[in-house]
Amino acid sequence: MTDPIDYDEFGLFHENAEEHGLVFDGPPVVRRVGVEVAPGRTVSALVWGEGEPELVFLHGGAQNAHTWDTVALALGRPLVAIDLPGHGHSDGPGARPDGHLSAQGNAADVAAAIRQLAPAAKAVIGMSLGGLTTIALAAQAPDLARAVILVDVLPGLKGARSKHIVDFVNGPPTFASFDELLEWTVLFNPTRSPSSLRRGILHNAEQQDDGTWVWRWARHRIGEEAIGVGLSGGDAGGDTSGDALFEGLWDSLESIAVPFLLVRGMRPDSVLGDEDEAELRRRLPSGRVVHVEEAGHSVQGDRPLELAALIEDFVFGS
Repeated sequence: MTDPIDYDEFGLFHENAEEHGLVFDGPPVVRRVGVEVAPGRTVSALVWGEGEPELVFLHGGAQNAHTWDTVALALGRPLVAIDLPGHGHSDGPGARPDGHLSAQGNAADVAAAIRQLAPAAKAVIGMSLGGLTTIALAAQAPDLARAVILVDVLPGLKGARSKHIVDFVNGPPTFASFDELLEWTVLFNPTRSPSSLRRGILHNAEQQDDGTWVWRWARHRIGEEAIGVGLSGGDAGGDTSGDALFEGLWDSLESIAVPFLLVRGMRPDSVLGDEDEAELRRRLPSGRVVHVEEAGHSVQGDRPLELAALIEDFVFGS
Protein backbone atom coordinates (compact mmCIF):
# COMPACT_ATOMS: atom_id res chain seq x y z
CA MET A 1 0.00 0.00 0.00
CA THR A 2 1.34 3.43 -0.94
CA ASP A 3 1.25 6.37 1.44
CA PRO A 4 -1.75 8.65 1.03
CA ILE A 5 -1.18 11.95 -0.77
CA ASP A 6 -2.26 15.09 1.05
CA TYR A 7 -4.81 17.08 -0.95
CA ASP A 8 -6.14 20.53 -0.12
CA GLU A 9 -8.86 21.33 -2.65
CA PHE A 10 -8.42 25.07 -2.19
CA GLY A 11 -4.65 25.07 -1.71
CA LEU A 12 -3.49 24.82 -5.32
CA PHE A 13 -4.70 28.05 -6.89
CA HIS A 14 -1.27 29.65 -6.55
CA GLU A 15 0.05 27.00 -8.96
CA ASN A 16 -2.54 27.98 -11.59
CA ALA A 17 -1.55 31.63 -11.21
CA GLU A 18 2.20 30.97 -11.34
CA GLU A 19 1.96 28.74 -14.40
CA HIS A 20 0.09 31.38 -16.40
CA GLY A 21 1.70 34.53 -15.08
CA LEU A 22 -1.29 35.81 -13.15
CA VAL A 23 -0.88 38.08 -10.15
CA PHE A 24 -1.67 36.13 -6.98
CA ASP A 25 -2.36 38.29 -3.94
CA GLY A 26 -3.64 35.43 -1.83
CA PRO A 27 -6.20 32.65 -1.98
CA PRO A 28 -9.40 33.61 -3.82
CA VAL A 29 -12.76 33.39 -2.10
CA VAL A 30 -14.09 30.00 -3.20
CA ARG A 31 -16.46 27.65 -1.43
CA ARG A 32 -18.01 24.29 -2.26
CA VAL A 33 -21.78 24.00 -1.99
CA GLY A 34 -24.34 21.32 -2.70
CA VAL A 35 -27.84 21.64 -4.15
CA GLU A 36 -30.37 18.84 -3.74
CA VAL A 37 -31.83 18.33 -7.22
CA ALA A 38 -33.91 15.26 -6.36
CA PRO A 39 -34.53 13.30 -3.17
CA GLY A 40 -31.20 11.80 -2.19
CA ARG A 41 -29.28 13.34 -5.11
CA THR A 42 -27.07 16.42 -4.86
CA VAL A 43 -25.24 18.48 -7.46
CA SER A 44 -22.05 20.04 -6.16
CA ALA A 45 -20.53 23.33 -7.30
CA LEU A 46 -17.74 25.79 -6.65
CA VAL A 47 -18.92 29.32 -5.93
CA TRP A 48 -16.25 31.94 -6.67
CA GLY A 49 -16.40 35.38 -5.09
CA GLU A 50 -18.85 37.02 -2.74
CA GLY A 51 -21.12 38.91 -5.14
CA GLU A 52 -24.05 37.70 -7.22
CA PRO A 53 -22.58 35.14 -9.67
CA GLU A 54 -22.31 36.57 -13.16
CA LEU A 55 -21.30 33.41 -15.04
CA VAL A 56 -21.99 29.66 -14.91
CA PHE A 57 -19.44 27.11 -16.14
CA LEU A 58 -20.14 23.48 -17.12
CA HIS A 59 -17.17 21.17 -17.66
CA GLY A 60 -16.71 18.31 -20.12
CA GLY A 61 -17.18 14.60 -19.66
CA ALA A 62 -14.69 12.95 -17.27
CA GLN A 63 -13.71 16.40 -15.95
CA ASN A 64 -14.89 18.44 -12.97
CA ALA A 65 -15.49 22.04 -11.92
CA HIS A 66 -11.80 22.66 -11.23
CA THR A 67 -11.03 22.55 -14.95
CA TRP A 68 -12.10 26.22 -14.96
CA ASP A 69 -9.81 27.37 -12.12
CA THR A 70 -7.34 29.33 -14.25
CA VAL A 71 -10.14 30.88 -16.31
CA ALA A 72 -11.89 31.91 -13.09
CA LEU A 73 -8.72 33.44 -11.68
CA ALA A 74 -8.14 35.38 -14.90
CA LEU A 75 -11.70 36.68 -15.01
CA GLY A 76 -11.80 37.75 -11.38
CA ARG A 77 -15.60 37.82 -11.41
CA PRO A 78 -18.12 36.09 -9.14
CA LEU A 79 -19.15 32.87 -10.84
CA VAL A 80 -20.29 29.28 -10.34
CA ALA A 81 -18.58 26.18 -11.72
CA ILE A 82 -20.80 23.11 -11.47
CA ASP A 83 -19.82 19.44 -11.20
CA LEU A 84 -22.07 17.67 -13.70
CA PRO A 85 -24.04 14.65 -12.42
CA GLY A 86 -21.73 11.69 -11.97
CA HIS A 87 -18.64 13.89 -11.92
CA GLY A 88 -16.51 15.55 -9.27
CA HIS A 89 -18.42 15.72 -6.00
CA SER A 90 -21.89 15.43 -7.55
CA ASP A 91 -24.04 12.35 -7.14
CA GLY A 92 -24.52 10.00 -10.04
CA PRO A 93 -27.00 10.54 -12.87
CA GLY A 94 -30.60 9.78 -12.12
CA ALA A 95 -32.46 10.90 -15.22
CA ARG A 96 -32.21 7.63 -17.12
CA PRO A 97 -32.87 4.19 -15.65
CA ASP A 98 -29.83 2.65 -17.36
CA GLY A 99 -27.55 5.13 -15.59
CA HIS A 100 -26.25 6.79 -18.74
CA LEU A 101 -25.84 10.51 -18.84
CA SER A 102 -28.07 12.57 -21.09
CA ALA A 103 -27.80 16.22 -22.00
CA GLN A 104 -31.47 16.66 -21.13
CA GLY A 105 -31.12 14.95 -17.76
CA ASN A 106 -28.00 16.96 -16.99
CA ALA A 107 -29.79 20.16 -17.97
CA ALA A 108 -32.65 19.49 -15.57
CA ASP A 109 -30.22 19.00 -12.67
CA VAL A 110 -28.10 21.98 -13.71
CA ALA A 111 -31.18 24.21 -13.98
CA ALA A 112 -32.10 23.39 -10.38
CA ALA A 113 -28.59 24.28 -9.25
CA ILE A 114 -28.46 27.53 -11.23
CA ARG A 115 -31.85 28.67 -9.91
CA GLN A 116 -30.49 28.41 -6.39
CA LEU A 117 -26.90 29.57 -6.92
CA ALA A 118 -26.82 31.92 -9.93
CA PRO A 119 -30.31 32.86 -11.11
CA ALA A 120 -29.14 36.18 -12.58
CA ALA A 121 -26.03 34.91 -14.38
CA LYS A 122 -25.37 36.69 -17.66
CA ALA A 123 -24.06 33.62 -19.53
CA VAL A 124 -23.61 29.86 -19.38
CA ILE A 125 -20.31 28.50 -20.69
CA GLY A 126 -20.18 24.79 -21.49
CA MET A 127 -17.31 22.67 -22.80
CA SER A 128 -17.80 19.27 -24.50
CA LEU A 129 -20.48 17.38 -22.52
CA GLY A 130 -21.08 20.60 -20.60
CA GLY A 131 -21.69 22.35 -23.92
CA LEU A 132 -24.27 19.80 -24.98
CA THR A 133 -25.87 20.24 -21.56
CA THR A 134 -25.88 24.00 -22.13
CA ILE A 135 -27.79 23.57 -25.41
CA ALA A 136 -30.40 21.45 -23.64
CA LEU A 137 -30.53 23.96 -20.78
CA ALA A 138 -31.23 26.81 -23.21
CA ALA A 139 -34.25 24.87 -24.50
CA GLN A 140 -35.54 23.71 -21.10
CA ALA A 141 -34.92 26.89 -19.10
CA PRO A 142 -34.27 29.77 -21.49
CA ASP A 143 -34.57 32.28 -18.66
CA LEU A 144 -31.33 30.87 -17.19
CA ALA A 145 -29.31 31.05 -20.42
CA ARG A 146 -29.09 34.76 -21.23
CA ALA A 147 -26.04 34.11 -23.41
CA VAL A 148 -24.51 30.81 -24.52
CA ILE A 149 -20.84 30.02 -25.06
CA LEU A 150 -19.85 26.56 -26.31
CA VAL A 151 -16.24 25.44 -26.02
CA ASP A 152 -15.20 23.08 -28.83
CA VAL A 153 -18.42 21.11 -29.17
CA LEU A 154 -21.51 20.89 -31.35
CA PRO A 155 -24.24 18.25 -31.60
CA GLY A 156 -23.70 15.03 -33.49
CA LEU A 157 -19.97 14.47 -33.20
CA LYS A 158 -18.84 10.96 -34.10
CA GLY A 159 -15.91 8.92 -35.30
CA ALA A 160 -12.18 9.47 -35.39
CA ARG A 161 -12.16 13.06 -34.15
CA SER A 162 -13.21 12.00 -30.66
CA LYS A 163 -11.42 8.64 -30.53
CA HIS A 164 -8.52 9.99 -28.44
CA ILE A 165 -10.99 11.14 -25.78
CA VAL A 166 -12.85 7.83 -25.76
CA ASP A 167 -9.57 5.90 -25.50
CA PHE A 168 -8.47 7.99 -22.53
CA VAL A 169 -11.76 7.71 -20.65
CA ASN A 170 -12.15 4.00 -21.37
CA GLY A 171 -8.74 3.28 -19.84
CA PRO A 172 -8.04 1.19 -16.75
CA PRO A 173 -10.79 1.36 -14.11
CA THR A 174 -8.17 1.72 -11.34
CA PHE A 175 -4.48 2.61 -11.11
CA ALA A 176 -1.96 1.04 -8.76
CA SER A 177 -0.36 4.36 -7.86
CA PHE A 178 -0.60 8.10 -8.42
CA ASP A 179 2.48 7.94 -10.68
CA GLU A 180 0.80 5.34 -12.87
CA LEU A 181 -2.28 7.56 -13.18
CA LEU A 182 -0.08 10.55 -14.03
CA GLU A 183 1.78 8.56 -16.71
CA TRP A 184 -1.54 7.61 -18.31
CA THR A 185 -2.70 11.20 -18.29
CA VAL A 186 0.56 12.56 -19.73
CA LEU A 187 0.32 10.01 -22.55
CA PHE A 188 -2.95 11.55 -23.74
CA ASN A 189 -2.01 15.17 -22.98
CA PRO A 190 1.52 15.60 -24.38
CA THR A 191 1.26 19.39 -24.74
CA ARG A 192 0.25 20.07 -21.13
CA SER A 193 2.73 20.62 -18.33
CA PRO A 194 3.18 17.76 -15.85
CA SER A 195 2.41 20.16 -12.99
CA SER A 196 -0.96 21.11 -14.47
CA LEU A 197 -1.79 17.45 -15.08
CA ARG A 198 -0.79 16.52 -11.53
CA ARG A 199 -3.04 19.28 -10.21
CA GLY A 200 -5.88 18.13 -12.41
CA ILE A 201 -5.57 14.55 -11.20
CA LEU A 202 -5.67 15.61 -7.56
CA HIS A 203 -8.95 17.39 -8.27
CA ASN A 204 -10.38 14.60 -10.42
CA ALA A 205 -9.32 11.35 -8.75
CA GLU A 206 -9.34 9.86 -5.28
CA GLN A 207 -7.17 7.35 -3.48
CA GLN A 208 -8.83 4.22 -2.16
CA ASP A 209 -8.18 2.55 1.17
CA ASP A 210 -5.89 0.00 -0.50
CA GLY A 211 -3.72 2.75 -2.00
CA THR A 212 -5.04 2.46 -5.56
CA TRP A 213 -6.51 5.44 -7.44
CA VAL A 214 -9.79 5.82 -9.28
CA TRP A 215 -11.23 8.70 -11.28
CA ARG A 216 -14.11 10.40 -9.48
CA TRP A 217 -16.36 9.93 -12.49
CA ALA A 218 -15.36 6.26 -12.70
CA ARG A 219 -17.34 5.65 -9.51
CA HIS A 220 -20.36 5.65 -11.81
CA ARG A 221 -19.16 3.19 -14.42
CA ILE A 222 -21.52 0.50 -15.60
CA GLY A 223 -19.42 -2.64 -15.63
CA GLU A 224 -16.38 -1.76 -17.72
CA GLU A 225 -18.19 0.88 -19.77
CA ALA A 226 -17.40 4.51 -19.04
CA ILE A 227 -20.08 7.12 -18.96
CA GLY A 228 -19.59 10.81 -19.34
CA VAL A 229 -17.76 11.17 -22.65
CA GLY A 230 -20.86 11.76 -24.69
CA LEU A 231 -18.94 12.42 -27.89
CA SER A 232 -18.36 9.08 -29.54
CA GLY A 233 -21.66 7.75 -30.75
CA GLY A 234 -21.37 4.21 -32.06
CA ASP A 235 -18.62 4.85 -34.58
CA ALA A 236 -15.63 5.31 -32.29
CA GLY A 237 -15.99 2.13 -30.31
CA GLY A 238 -16.93 3.93 -27.10
CA ASP A 239 -20.13 4.66 -25.23
CA THR A 240 -22.99 3.80 -27.57
CA SER A 241 -25.26 6.15 -25.69
CA GLY A 242 -23.74 8.98 -27.78
CA ASP A 243 -26.53 8.99 -30.38
CA ALA A 244 -29.17 9.35 -27.66
CA LEU A 245 -27.11 12.07 -26.02
CA PHE A 246 -27.27 14.21 -29.17
CA GLU A 247 -30.97 13.60 -29.80
CA GLY A 248 -32.81 16.82 -30.60
CA LEU A 249 -29.87 19.08 -29.80
CA TRP A 250 -29.49 20.59 -33.27
CA ASP A 251 -33.14 21.61 -33.10
CA SER A 252 -32.57 23.08 -29.65
CA LEU A 253 -29.52 24.95 -30.87
CA GLU A 254 -31.45 26.39 -33.81
CA SER A 255 -33.99 27.84 -31.40
CA ILE A 256 -31.40 29.77 -29.35
CA ALA A 257 -32.31 33.45 -29.58
CA VAL A 258 -29.74 34.88 -27.15
CA PRO A 259 -26.15 35.86 -27.97
CA PHE A 260 -24.23 32.72 -29.00
CA LEU A 261 -20.50 32.07 -29.30
CA LEU A 262 -18.61 28.95 -30.34
CA VAL A 263 -14.97 28.85 -29.27
CA ARG A 264 -13.26 26.30 -31.50
CA GLY A 265 -9.83 24.83 -30.86
CA MET A 266 -7.87 24.51 -34.08
CA ARG A 267 -5.26 21.90 -33.17
CA PRO A 268 -5.78 18.35 -34.46
CA ASP A 269 -7.00 17.20 -31.04
CA SER A 270 -10.10 19.37 -31.35
CA VAL A 271 -13.24 17.35 -32.00
CA LEU A 272 -14.66 19.87 -34.47
CA GLY A 273 -14.08 20.07 -38.20
CA ASP A 274 -14.89 22.64 -40.84
CA GLU A 275 -18.03 20.69 -41.71
CA ASP A 276 -19.29 21.06 -38.12
CA GLU A 277 -18.72 24.79 -38.19
CA ALA A 278 -20.46 25.06 -41.57
CA GLU A 279 -23.48 23.22 -40.16
CA LEU A 280 -23.61 25.63 -37.23
CA ARG A 281 -23.48 28.64 -39.54
CA ARG A 282 -26.28 27.16 -41.63
CA ARG A 283 -28.52 26.45 -38.66
CA LEU A 284 -27.72 29.51 -36.53
CA PRO A 285 -26.49 32.30 -38.81
CA SER A 286 -26.56 34.79 -35.94
CA GLY A 287 -24.00 32.80 -33.97
CA ARG A 288 -20.41 33.95 -33.64
CA VAL A 289 -17.40 31.64 -34.06
CA VAL A 290 -13.89 32.29 -32.78
CA HIS A 291 -10.87 30.11 -33.58
CA VAL A 292 -8.15 29.53 -30.97
CA GLU A 293 -5.14 28.42 -32.97
CA GLU A 294 -2.99 26.95 -30.18
CA ALA A 295 -5.78 25.02 -28.46
CA GLY A 296 -7.24 21.58 -28.89
CA HIS A 297 -10.47 20.25 -27.41
CA SER A 298 -9.67 21.55 -23.92
CA VAL A 299 -9.38 25.25 -24.69
CA GLN A 300 -9.60 26.07 -20.97
CA GLY A 301 -6.56 23.87 -20.35
CA ASP A 302 -4.51 24.86 -23.39
CA ARG A 303 -5.23 28.60 -23.59
CA PRO A 304 -7.10 29.61 -20.41
CA LEU A 305 -6.17 33.30 -20.51
CA GLU A 306 -7.23 33.64 -24.14
CA LEU A 307 -10.52 31.93 -23.34
CA ALA A 308 -11.09 34.21 -20.34
CA ALA A 309 -10.49 37.26 -22.55
CA LEU A 310 -12.97 35.96 -25.13
CA ILE A 311 -15.62 35.41 -22.45
CA GLU A 312 -15.01 38.83 -20.94
CA ASP A 313 -15.35 40.55 -24.31
CA PHE A 314 -18.38 38.56 -25.46
CA VAL A 315 -20.40 38.85 -22.25
CA PHE A 316 -19.28 42.16 -20.77
CA GLY A 317 -17.70 44.06 -23.66
CA SER A 318 -19.40 47.09 -25.14
